[in-house]
Amino acid sequence: MVGRLAGKHAIITGAAQGIGKAIAEVFASEGARLTLIDVDKLGLDQILSALLDSGASATSAVADITDSRRLQSIVDKAANHGRIDTVINNAGINVFRDPLNMTDEDWETCMAVDLKGAWNLTRAALPSLIDGGGAIVNIASSHSFTIIKGCFPYPVAKHGLIGLTRAIAIEYADKGVRCNAIAPGYVETQKAVEWWKTFDDPEAARQKTYDLHPPKRICSPVEVAKTALFLASDDAPFINGATIPIDGGRSIVYHD
Repeated sequence: MVGRLAGKHAIITGAAQGIGKAIAEVFASEGARLTLIDVDKLGLDQILSALLDSGASATSAVADITDSRRLQSIVDKAANHGRIDTVINNAGINVFRDPLNMTDEDWETCMAVDLKGAWNLTRAALPSLIDGGGAIVNIASSHSFTIIKGCFPYPVAKHGLIGLTRAIAIEYADKGVRCNAIAPGYVETQKAVEWWKTFDDPEAARQKTYDLHPPKRICSPVEVAKTALFLASDDAPFINGATIPIDGGRSIVYHD
């Protein structure tokens, strides 16, 4: 059976762990050729090795997504091996600060990684995407449209990412480019596990997180990856400028 991304070339940021790693694995299983980007060289080497061992076509590059010149260089090199069909802007960081005690550096780091980083890669890849039509998928967050006290300025950047998604979607729709976003809530990544371990009773903390969600569980990275697959594939040719929440309905609950 031919994979849903057979013949397509996808660039994925934040590919060394969590959601990005799951997207890389799912895309590889569907026949995509991959260019993987992350700042974590060890993690990137591990996922690349596993994908190559499975027979996938993949390369990797260590890069900070705030470095627009570095990303342009990676994109140019990747494009030499065939046009780019898909961009997955997944890399991001949590920056949670008290607004009045937050430093300028905190603000600038959050915006640089969680918003500008997505634009840096999008801008670099757009000429290739326009050349033959392509898909951009931005990994946003439930913080993109709901607010949790104590998480400033992260939701500011994630609200901005939805704005970027919608603006690019309309700007380049007549060029065959689609731009959509996915907004996960809690996802059971290693980072979530490490967060639960900061509590006196990690299992109780995990269960409390589960209980926040109507299905009484949280999302897996693979569930996000499969949604990214749908948006990147030819199965979603007329979906553009959309944001798909993946939170089990949590974001529409008025109160607990």
